[in-house]
Amino acid sequence: MYIGTLLFTWLRGRRAGNDEFDNRYYRSKGRRLQGRERRWVLYKGPAEASKVPPEWHAWLHHTTDAPLSEEAARARPWQKEHSPNLSGTIGAYRPRGHDFKGGRRARATGDYEAWTPQ
Repeated sequence: MYIGTLLFTWLRGRRAGNDEFDNRYYRSKGRRLQGRERRWVLYKGPAEASKVPPEWHAWLHHTTDAPLSEEAARARPWQKEHSPNLSGTIGAYRPRGHDFKGGRRARATGDYEAWTPQ
């Protein structure tokens, strides 16, 4: 978290709530930017946008006016647990044939025909 954001939050922020990841959500105390209040999140741990639940995402982007309700916060039976974005890390998805997995792919089976300009 940057010190500037923390200072701005202390001076001009009013707390709106927390989510299950313990991220804290804030709104501006009075000044509006082009008619809208400013809304932001202070992440618990590293800043990772994929950790913002859908209900809070809607509030942050002014899709809804009211912050998250208790009913909306309950996980539905079909929802999966959060998994972090692993792009750029050792745990990132790499398909077969990727250079980091040996760089060898299966040969084409005949359903592929290389394009050549005429």
